[in-house]
Amino acid sequence: MDLFDAIHERYSYRGALLPTPVPRADLERIAAAGLAAPSGCNAQTPRLILVDDPALLAEAAQILGGREVLATAPALIAVLIDAAPEPTYEGFAFQIEDCAAAVENMLLAVTALGYASVWLDGNLRVQNRAEALGALLGVPADKRVRVILPVGRPAGTGARREKLPYTDRYWFNRYEARD
Repeated sequence: MDLFDAIHERYSYRGALLPTPVPRADLERIAAAGLAAPSGCNAQTPRLILVDDPALLAEAAQILGGREVLATAPALIAVLIDAAPEPTYEGFAFQIEDCAAAVENMLLAVTALGYASVWLDGNLRVQNRAEALGALLGVPADKRVRVILPVGRPAGTGARREKLPYTDRYWFNRYEARD
């Protein structure tokens, strides 16, 4: 799939995923796309855990609240960042930005390979879910789970939310409010 097609085809799929396993070769391609993303000062901070063990997936789904997409996912990617980020430039750390760039690359790779996913991080911020998932996956104390991506073939078409017109969201040279 062409890059621009993948960009326009990608959407947040929250429905059921088919039980068909995701081949490890595909998970590795998705992970490699994520880790190829740019990072602040080339610090390359994101770390990934690729989960395809059915027992771990079932436990993770329980920890994460049992949403349909999580309960049916044949694979899950956990994106880790440092628990206490070290500044890399002028006192600033860029781990959140690094993580976001990696996640977007992976979402595009997921789409290009014909899979579906959804970027989930708010779910991790409540009820100590990030910590519980980290414990399940053996995440060391100096790291934390920041984002999870369930991955699989969609069982349905899923709802696509409408995007605002692009011409209402960009300008040349100066910001210009439009009514």
